[in-house]
Amino acid sequence: MQNLKDQVEVALERIRTGLRVDGGDVQLVDIEDGIVKVKLQGSCAGCPFSQMTLKNFIEKELKKAVPEIKGVASVQ
Repeated sequence: MQNLKDQVEVALERIRTGLRVDGGDVQLVDIEDGIVKVKLQGSCAGCPFSQMTLKNFIEKELKKAVPEIKGVASVQ
């Protein structure tokens, strides 16, 4: 069985496909107490909709793929 970090990385790889279409990307920084800390990259980094993308797309998909995840936070 995969550990939590590996499960999150697998899920993020699927999410990246959608982000890369618009020139964006996401990098896993850390997982702490069920909160996945990510860094938005590329066009996602400065996008005014980045928080919406973070909550409505990245967090939603991660929670679906890895039920142990409580939330997602963006870090610089």
